Amino acid sequence: MPSPPLSVSGGVDRRLFLTSLLGVTAAAAGLSGCADSSAATDTSATRAPLASKVPAGTSLKIASYQNAQEVRLKLAGLGELPFEVADWLNIGAGPDVINAFRANSLDVANNAGIPPIQAHYQGYDAKIVAINITRKPIYLFATRPGSDIRDVSGFKGRRLAFSQGQAQGVVLLRALKEAGLAYDDAELVPLTSNQFLTALQSGQVDIAPLGTSQVPSYLKQYGARGARVIETDVVDLLNLLWAPASVLADRAKAAAVAAYIPFWAKSAVWEYEHPDEWNREFYVETQNLTLAQAESITELANKPLFPPSWDEAVRWEQETADLLAEGGYVDEFDVEPLFDRRFEAVAAKAVPAEYRR
Repeated sequence: MPSPPLSVSGGVDRRLFLTSLLGVTAAAAGLSGCADSSAATDTSATRAPLASKVPAGTSLKIASYQNAQEVRLKLAGLGELPFEVADWLNIGAGPDVINAFRANSLDVANNAGIPPIQAHYQGYDAKIVAINITRKPIYLFATRPGSDIRDVSGFKGRRLAFSQGQAQGVVLLRALKEAGLAYDDAELVPLTSNQFLTALQSGQVDIAPLGTSQVPSYLKQYGARGARVIETDVVDLLNLLWAPASVLADRAKAAAVAAYIPFWAKSAVWEYEHPDEWNREFYVETQNLTLAQAESITELANKPLFPPSWDEAVRWEQETADLLAEGGYVDEFDVEPLFDRRFEAVAAKAVPAEYRR
């Protein structure tokens, strides 16, 4: 039998929580429910064959959280894109990306598997256009200073930071499920991921999933006070590129997106193959980490994998959507329409065979 829904701190209804957490900016822009600028997208346009060449003057607005993608392309010698970049936006969190899509201020973004599911639940039409499979965990569960929690079984009855609209939230749900904890065994505190560190530091929560890049500085500051990380084998399988359906219905922009994907894939391969340079030029020079901290991050890095077939990714995305539906966070739906299969082989063709399987 399915577990009962996870409890959310303060008795917040999970659908109301989703609306308040992810829909504030959209509501401010005069958007509501499924009424959305993308609703009128010509679906036949998103099925048309991709243009073989990007028309002159085509531009894209691309997400580049902490300027990482710009740095990555430059270091890899891939800075000359075959289209104009109207803006590189320092944006990464799924809810922020969705709101930027809605505001027509962003054309393509890099996220995990959960934001496309949440966008669909909100009635916003966006499609996945590239997949990079991650086989190793990219989130670790950090404890508050002074906590006695040492494994996932210790999450029972504790306050857990939970971001429903982001990958960290699904990683937490998967960890609870694998540990055999029922959905009502924990108290979930609704936060966005940029609030996790403050919540841990203040003791508002006992556990928060942190990205591997956040862990070294957190432990450096609070490790002496009893903070620790709890490692699990729970992975967030999908690292993806996605774009609004309205963007993909524009033949010129769709061609630009297709042209960008090989640069995205090749730059990821470059980063994996040049950890020393990446550590120095990005983590140390732009993120103010020590070289030792940078090295501890890259040691956990996933080898990029751009599969020629998206079947595994679709199955994983369906499992994720079903998990959220089981908890009452979204309605059940078929995730296949989230994937624009016209782009399926683009990334794989751009990288050596060892990065395709």
